[in-house]
Amino acid sequence: MRNLSRVILGLLSRRGVSCRTAVWASCQLCVTRDSQRSFGSSSRKGLENKDFASIIDEYAKYSPSPLSVQNFIDFGSNASTEKSSYLFMRKELPVRLANIIKEISYLPPRLLKMPSVELVRSWYLKSLEECLEFTQENDPCPKTVKKFTEAVSRIRNRHNTVVKTMAEGILELKATCEIDSASDSSIQYFLDRFYMMRISIRMLLLQHIFISEQEEGSGFSNLDSQHPRFVGLFDPECVVSHVIEDAYENARSLCEEYYLVAPELKLEEEAVYPTSVGDGGKETSSTPGGPLTIAYVPSHLHHMAFELFKNAMRATVEHHGKENKLPPLNVSISQGPTEVSIKISDRGGGFSHKETNTLFKYLYTTAKLPMHTSMHADSTPLAGYGYGLPLSRIYARYFNGELVLSPQEGLGTDALIYLNAFSSQSFEHLPVFNATARRQYLTPKINSDWTNPPSHPSTNHKTRPHSK
Repeated sequence: MRNLSRVILGLLSRRGVSCRTAVWASCQLCVTRDSQRSFGSSSRKGLENKDFASIIDEYAKYSPSPLSVQNFIDFGSNASTEKSSYLFMRKELPVRLANIIKEISYLPPRLLKMPSVELVRSWYLKSLEECLEFTQENDPCPKTVKKFTEAVSRIRNRHNTVVKTMAEGILELKATCEIDSASDSSIQYFLDRFYMMRISIRMLLLQHIFISEQEEGSGFSNLDSQHPRFVGLFDPECVVSHVIEDAYENARSLCEEYYLVAPELKLEEEAVYPTSVGDGGKETSSTPGGPLTIAYVPSHLHHMAFELFKNAMRATVEHHGKENKLPPLNVSISQGPTEVSIKISDRGGGFSHKETNTLFKYLYTTAKLPMHTSMHADSTPLAGYGYGLPLSRIYARYFNGELVLSPQEGLGTDALIYLNAFSSQSFEHLPVFNATARRQYLTPKINSDWTNPPSHPSTNHKTRPHSK
């Protein structure tokens, strides 16, 4: 049998594969000759590892095609078909999967050997393998499209516990050895990119399933998207204050169950910046006098706000004591020319600004043990896992927003969420595996190239040579 990788490379050179600039809303480019990437075959069981590795390498050479919030909404609401979604997904999914598979392979060798990390990697390899079965179906029949949708559902279910399983892999490594600074730098860099890509892949999977179920008339089965105006996971008119209030109530219930008390909420919306036109000629933000609305994923905003409320409540109760009157949590929501800003302020004692970067490290926590509650099986513990803030920042950055902490040591903390005001400008912020990423894994920064104050200042401090 001819070597599959040679066949693939021959097909590529003859067909003149070029980089894709298409977005989901214009799937025509996905079926043009220049954008075709004919990899794989209908049967993958006989492939050797080296052949599969060469396929991964080829797909990883392409950058993912970032979509905007408006792309997602338009494609899901403008009579799109399951077939048109298929034509985009069969090309975009393998690119995103291959990019992150390549990054996994550059993790520290000891971490790669951890059982949970090996399991996660096997899931991604299996998902890519399933996607490759459809790469040559340019004009699929309804049976093929349905078969693809079934594969998409399997991939979604397979990846349901990716966040938890990867976290367990890091814990397995910590239990077996001490993680040096170089490895820790690579791991933190990887996890930011891995979880960002995980969110983006899940969005594509769920939007495709939404289109499929919409076409069948069965209704979207995702519990986060039951409101009739939802387009998959997206709410074109998401009322920001409603999501914030809902997140507060959930965090309050959790706080009261553990501490028996919780601080009150004071919420105000500032004057909305007038926007009569802007997002492609459409008014996509609030009108003056009404509640502020944006096109967004409410579950993402809820995740961010819930985590910030949870931290603020814990800090407030522990700083002031359960027996004393607790100062409220102040929330202000405002919109400017380009951004929607949400500020959550507490009087929980704050912390040193030098700790800010540490708080965004995965598996870092100030709680000794996870504080489970009896609310329900999927209840988020009040503290103790160290993933809340890093993941919340990833959700904010997914559509080019941001989450920042501004502490006042001894007083309290302001947490700010920044979101793009216009859906056509809110594009996915996706990692790309390239030479820059490869260098980051191979040559992580170990020693600081700035002076640091001594741990124990002394009047007899002597100058000493720095390490090379």
